Amino acid sequence: MSKAHIIVIGNEKGGAGKTTTSMHLITSLLHLGFKVSSIDVDCRQKSLSRYLENRNTYSAKHNLNLYSPKHFTLDATADHEDDIEKLNNFIEKELENSDFLLIDTPGSNTPLSSFAHSKADSIITPINDSFLDLDVIAQIEADSLKIIRPSFYSQAIWEQKMQKAKREQGEINWLVIRNRVSSIDAKNKQKMSDVLERLSSRLGFRVAMGFNERVIYRELFLHGLTLLDIKPGITDINLSLSHITAKQELNNLLRQINVAKLNEVLATLEGK
Repeated sequence: MSKAHIIVIGNEKGGAGKTTTSMHLITSLLHLGFKVSSIDVDCRQKSLSRYLENRNTYSAKHNLNLYSPKHFTLDATADHEDDIEKLNNFIEKELENSDFLLIDTPGSNTPLSSFAHSKADSIITPINDSFLDLDVIAQIEADSLKIIRPSFYSQAIWEQKMQKAKREQGEINWLVIRNRVSSIDAKNKQKMSDVLERLSSRLGFRVAMGFNERVIYRELFLHGLTLLDIKPGITDINLSLSHITAKQELNNLLRQINVAKLNEVLATLEGK
């Protein structure tokens, strides 16, 4: 069996949808038949861990058997080296036991987050579709929209890509996803598209559309549910047109991740 593909969800800014993205990717991969492990290294917020706790509570309350990953929460101590060793031990173990290993990181630069990024096969960076959030990738000149310089986060990923290529002749595939894209402000949307296209060529990432602003995501978190769980037996959420559209966004995102074993399963399903 091939080793697990490591996906790191990272962005050094909060509120961009990292946990929503993490949970929906985990559940999607489980629904497709993959073995999935997950790690929460956001040691303060622990949003992904809270999401899964809500899921277990809901599942027990309603006597449901909802898909859940093998999950590990790391409680940080003052000893960063010891924390990194614990994280590395879990990663090394799950590489042999899983098809995918997903790591949710905090919206800040921490030793654990940096180490997690260095282990990635794929990095997915959700950003809200605004120039304020784009600042996490690069500084942009206001009038001309010229790229002034890459951000510290982008520089760190570039260095980690170089180190991984040297260390194991591997590569890190970096995907930036645009969340909360406005359907009204077409001018800003086009500006963002133009700048991201130029940045992608310069910094070596791909761009995909993520999740739009929908109340449903905030509702789902409280129950520990995802879009894929809304079906008969789930009585707290009523299926609507918004859910159907959101599911299509999720399906589109899965196709953009571009991992061979995931592509094979998706291609098989499309062929049926």
